Amino acid sequence: MGAEERFQLAALRRIYLFLGVMALIGAVAGVMFKDAAWAASFLLGGAVAAVNFRWFHQMVYALGPGGKRPRRRLVAFLTARYLLLAAGAYVIVRFFGVRPIGLLAGLLLAGVAVMAEILYELIYARA
Repeated sequence: MGAEERFQLAALRRIYLFLGVMALIGAVAGVMFKDAAWAASFLLGGAVAAVNFRWFHQMVYALGPGGKRPRRRLVAFLTARYLLLAAGAYVIVRFFGVRPIGLLAGLLLAGVAVMAEILYELIYARA
């Protein structure tokens, strides 16, 4: 394994770690300042964000150098994933009483985790 692959794996591990820690901190804050349903909604949004980030990672890895050409079924699924996520979110909010703002805040965690990794690299990068 080359240095670049080790760097990428370490960055991915940190992103998932940031995502998990921020989800827990957000859930604790949600219980303290809102209610348990808001915290559970936030955790659910964070879990969906983690799954979506994993799908992105798999897609990028498959399309990268040395990757094989994706099957049409995979391309269709990756294209339709936003429709699937939107339909799932609608059903969850409508029928299970999940707090929409908490869910939306949790869905934003993947982007925040990536920004935290960027800041980490800017601060601790070795030239």
